[in-house]
Amino acid sequence: MADIHDAVREKYGAIAAAVTKASANTGCCAPAACGCGDPITSNLYSHTETAGLPADAVTASLGCGNPTALIDLQPGQTVLDLGSGGGIDVLLSGKRVGPGGKAYGLDMTDEMLALARENQRKAGATNVEFLKGTIESIPLPDNSVDVIISNCVINLASDKDAVLREAFRVLKPGGRFAVSDVVVRGDVPADIRRSMELWVGCIAGALKDTDYTAKLRAAGFTGVDVEPWREYKVDDARTFLTEAGIDVDRMAAQVDGMFASAFIRATKPSGA
Repeated sequence: MADIHDAVREKYGAIAAAVTKASANTGCCAPAACGCGDPITSNLYSHTETAGLPADAVTASLGCGNPTALIDLQPGQTVLDLGSGGGIDVLLSGKRVGPGGKAYGLDMTDEMLALARENQRKAGATNVEFLKGTIESIPLPDNSVDVIISNCVINLASDKDAVLREAFRVLKPGGRFAVSDVVVRGDVPADIRRSMELWVGCIAGALKDTDYTAKLRAAGFTGVDVEPWREYKVDDARTFLTEAGIDVDRMAAQVDGMFASAFIRATKPSGA
């Protein structure tokens, strides 16, 4: 687990440093040079949502969806973003829960935390707080959060069961889990999966949709729903894969529609 944490921390630290220097063109989970492409990251937020946010918060948005659009946040609620990066989803949540609410962001990367806190300062967000820690060990008390969000981060965790148990622990009874993540649908040959991982750098640890559902239920959640909304097509990655020496036409039938961004929702039972 330490090796995975170190690799993720190094990667995202470099991205944050590049954004801070205003020299990066970011993709889903790294600068575009990693092979991440527009079909994954485009059109996730409306102009209305991003208006008024610091430019670096938008530039450093490294997700595969918009978790704040998944759920009806109410004034006065407490929200936690797992793997908050540059802070865009925390800042959006802070606006929606209002001055009587609270939006926490949790990240383990110092550079990302510094970037997020600077974005918070620029936005003048007084009901936002960024915490340092891992999503496998959340530094908040039991039953302290109304809503948990996350954006293409849980798939990077080495121990997803621990993440989901921790999410369940910190949620209040009746609290809601509403995240965007990458899922795999069906069985994909190992060599094909590795090829696609070269392109979509953030799917290396993606779960099958059925496994995601099973793990959420095992953690105690009910009302589990996994809703794929944006499929990744081979043609989206054709240029990149061809340059890597991969026979795109051979792999197409085995991968089209297998990888997708999904909205994942669940609830902590009221009596838990």
